[in-house]
Amino acid sequence: MVRSRCRICEIAIWFLCSSFTIFAGVEAIGVNYGLLGDNLPSPDKVISLYKSRGIQSLRLFNPDQNALHALKGSDISVILGTLNEDLQQLASSQSYAATWVQTNVAPFAGSVHFKCIDAGNEVIPGDLATYVLPAMQNLDAALNDAGYSIPVTTAVSTQVLGDSYPPSQGTFSDSASSYMAPIATFLESKGYPLLVNVYPYFSYTSDTKEVHLDYALFNAHQTVVLDGGVQYSNLFDAIVDSVYAALEKSGGPSVDVVVSETGWPSGGGAPGATVENAMIYNNNVVAHVKRGTPRRPGKEQETYLFAMFNENQKPEGVEQHFGLYRPDMTEVYHVDFS
Repeated sequence: MVRSRCRICEIAIWFLCSSFTIFAGVEAIGVNYGLLGDNLPSPDKVISLYKSRGIQSLRLFNPDQNALHALKGSDISVILGTLNEDLQQLASSQSYAATWVQTNVAPFAGSVHFKCIDAGNEVIPGDLATYVLPAMQNLDAALNDAGYSIPVTTAVSTQVLGDSYPPSQGTFSDSASSYMAPIATFLESKGYPLLVNVYPYFSYTSDTKEVHLDYALFNAHQTVVLDGGVQYSNLFDAIVDSVYAALEKSGGPSVDVVVSETGWPSGGGAPGATVENAMIYNNNVVAHVKRGTPRRPGKEQETYLFAMFNENQKPEGVEQHFGLYRPDMTEVYHVDFS
């Protein structure tokens, strides 16, 4: 995750100042399965917990073999990530991409439903950005050669956005557009989605005096951003729609946005990082995504909560407190996935 404050948040400040039960689950909602902890339960117990809560989709940041084995026969759909440090080799060697597929997809494809392969997480803009598209293309070719119809994409943070207010004016930043435009064209040509990590929490905590907590938590009861005739009462929708607008301007008018991460910390000492706020935010996300966004009304917004567990090997502070569960598998707070 990137602690950034997109432009739309800044304009929203101005606007404001100036005027887990067991069910089948919500199909549009998944949960990230992070592994940055030395006290986490075994993968088989984790997957059993997903199933017991009716969580039908999971994002795995790297091809952990134990986790992939535990997913066999689970009927849980999986977004499978590559390691960021593998991007250069994946981009430069078709043979390496083929080996990656044979090692991490082929042994599991018969019993694991892969929704997509995620080539890199939050590397645009940055030193690794130039490798993302060729890595995606090599992985796509390797999957096709092996007979697998699995989309290939990448995950970006809101750092890729330049203008984002109003949402209809969303564009990619100067530092990101040279990478994002060809990626958008590739995704459009293939019918593949773009993964975007969306964190209203970090927008709020960057300026707690001006960014209204209710707007970040889906609890605002009035229009906060008016975009022509389109009204926005929560920051989540505004950010997602600004990404849609940026894609439309960059050769990807039909590219779907998948929110690959969103969440709220339950502790860590920072403003707003409380169990109550985390519970409110994540339950509101689950209830909200079925409606879509104002730019995509009625279209379920596929979204992945971050994350299943508190992870003690992440940086100290709020980063260690995004989990729905503690490592002993007790709930930090309850999320209703029904």
